[in-house]
Amino acid sequence: MAKKMGWTHLENPFEYNFERGLYYHYIAPDMIVGSQPRNALDVDALAAEGVGVILNLQQDKDLAYWKVDLGEISSRAAHHGMQLVRTPAVDFSPHSLRETLPRAVRALEDARASGAKVYVHCTAGLGRSPAVAIAALYWFTSMQLDETYSYLTAIRPCGPSKDAIRAATYDLLSGRPREHFDHEPPHAFATLSEDDRRVLRGKLLGRS
Repeated sequence: MAKKMGWTHLENPFEYNFERGLYYHYIAPDMIVGSQPRNALDVDALAAEGVGVILNLQQDKDLAYWKVDLGEISSRAAHHGMQLVRTPAVDFSPHSLRETLPRAVRALEDARASGAKVYVHCTAGLGRSPAVAIAALYWFTSMQLDETYSYLTAIRPCGPSKDAIRAATYDLLSGRPREHFDHEPPHAFATLSEDDRRVLRGKLLGRS
């Protein structure tokens, strides 16, 4: 898919170049992680892939920096019957990502449960959006965190914050003050039991 969208194996997948256009990978048949749609033509390309929901992790200042017109993106998405959902997180901020992950994963899983194919993106698709996909796989499948992280990064070269995902898991499960996570060992909340997942799903989706 990377080559189809204008990227080749000779280019650095960890370096974002606005001019290269969309760069994305299927993580599951109904979940795609990628870079930002820049204009209506990029939205057309996503519509051609059958995307029904665009989940945007960008802040307004990210869009302004790249001169991306959110109104154009939203209008074109509506033209195709696509839904645009925003759950902004600060780029390069594990703390902000930690806070955003639960509502972003909730939005992702609600969309998938409705039968929609979801395109999850931030700016480059290398930090915030893959973290959302990893958290969703971790919380909603039988895979543990290291497994989900290895699975996704083998498909899409990227480096999202694993600690932010562990911290968000702690927030959902522990019932303890957020700052206490700093004293947890590095392996804490990197594995889940089925009971843990039942609790997580209940808190995120309001059902067991």
